[in-house]
Amino acid sequence: MGRFMKAVEEWKPSKFVLKNGKLLPSNDPAELGIGSRIVAECMAAQYQRALLEFARGRLLDLGCGKVPLYAVYRDLVDDAVCVDWQSGLHGSKHVDFFRDLNADLELPPDSFDTVVLSDVLEHIRQPEKLIGQIHKLLRANGVAILGVPFFYWIHEEPHDFFRYTKFALSGMVEDAGFEVCYLEETGGAPEILADLAGKLMSPVPIVQKSFVRCARMMRRTSLAKRLTARTRVRFPLGYLLVARKTSANGKAHL
Repeated sequence: MGRFMKAVEEWKPSKFVLKNGKLLPSNDPAELGIGSRIVAECMAAQYQRALLEFARGRLLDLGCGKVPLYAVYRDLVDDAVCVDWQSGLHGSKHVDFFRDLNADLELPPDSFDTVVLSDVLEHIRQPEKLIGQIHKLLRANGVAILGVPFFYWIHEEPHDFFRYTKFALSGMVEDAGFEVCYLEETGGAPEILADLAGKLMSPVPIVQKSFVRCARMMRRTSLAKRLTARTRVRFPLGYLLVARKTSANGKAHL
């Protein structure tokens, strides 16, 4: 495994862009659909926070695609290894190892300090198996950074299998031998409604673009922030989980 990822010199921002030190959704419709910018904005903030606090050492980016989080973690880690499906939908230029994430990953155990699994777990048929493998791959005190949608449309069909509550997420990682460092809801009812409306407007791109831009501006108002805070626990758009490996052996089947 080489230092940093394959074709690192050719990397460029895709789903996310780093602007003035803040991770933001891309405005390029070829990289991120207009209707997905609200959820991407929510998740970008969560991923950046988690990476800045926890990413270190040797990092494994599972289901990496175009490696959208590289701009954040490249200066935080010593080494980055990228893994994705052979037939992934998001390109393969930076993939170091092609693996079926539903099968054995065939990577050396105890060889990573950080594992990133961003918007991938909902596409895994046996999530407990993958969580168990991540535990096996991490060194002692290594961390897994995992983001998933919840109130979100069917996507990348037919490879969209699950939506997880925070209780399911914490249960899976604890059964595998992790402790939860933090587990937070992303977005709330305002973001869910804006995300749904934005996607339904896709037949009229000009209207959709204007609506999404206004919705993103509204999210910054004090009223919207209060509504999100009041509703996020019962109506989360998604979750961000950080879990630390604390035991040598987990309960998940590997």
